[in-house]
Amino acid sequence: MHPAPSHPPAQPFFLDAQPGKRFCLYHPPLGRPRGAVLHVPAHAEEMNKSRRMTARQARMLAAQGIAVLQIDLYGCGDSDGLSSDARWEIWRQDVLQGLAWLREHSDGPLSLWGLRLGGLLALDAAQECHDLASILLWQPVIDGAAYLTQFLRLRLAADMLTAASPAGDTAALRAALAGGASLDIAGYTITPALAQAIDGAAANTLAAPACPVHWLDLVPQAGRSMAPGRAAVAARLVESGWTLDTAVVPGPTFWSTQEITEAPALLDTSAALLLGEAG
Repeated sequence: MHPAPSHPPAQPFFLDAQPGKRFCLYHPPLGRPRGAVLHVPAHAEEMNKSRRMTARQARMLAAQGIAVLQIDLYGCGDSDGLSSDARWEIWRQDVLQGLAWLREHSDGPLSLWGLRLGGLLALDAAQECHDLASILLWQPVIDGAAYLTQFLRLRLAADMLTAASPAGDTAALRAALAGGASLDIAGYTITPALAQAIDGAAANTLAAPACPVHWLDLVPQAGRSMAPGRAAVAARLVESGWTLDTAVVPGPTFWSTQEITEAPALLDTSAALLLGEAG
């Protein structure tokens, strides 16, 4: 386990947004500023399970001169709003507003760093950005429809464990959403509007970002390759004009493990990539 580097303490604050405010943690750079990164978090419980990893990465980058802004999206974490208020278009504006704040408060190249569904959101928001040095993706969701199906399965599993009335299958849950019902899943409420937006989001529908994209996936052990389906999507993105490199890093899928876990190799690989962009 890597020791926490010495660095200035993170500065918590609330960023004015619409609607309400967003809770942020700003990690100021130590020494000469070399750039800045906005972290776009994962969704729901994946975000909570990832807190330690994202905090360690932010501290590591700040200790090497890269400022990091961590933002809780609307209806998530300590920001205003409930999970039932969350909307994809508001999240997209949250990302753009976080970038605007970094432009005003930091120096050097500006990058995005997205985890899981936050990776897909970062790619979507980047469609409006032409000054990014890079986008770093940690195990990005590349197909929102597949992610939504996976999320709905959590409701089915919970119903089975609690002997609640069976909800049928994911098709039945999708039908309920399409009919205007919101669903409570694993302590979070997902509305028809958010479900529809996630369902329609996919990396292969987006234009090539105006910067390099670094896509890192975790594998159980060294020597394993990226999952064939994900590798095929990456290859198609490159064919369509994306400046994209992919790599696999050994480590646990920390956003989904029962216990809080870390992937030190992911921290080192990510820092090397972002420091390389910073120069």
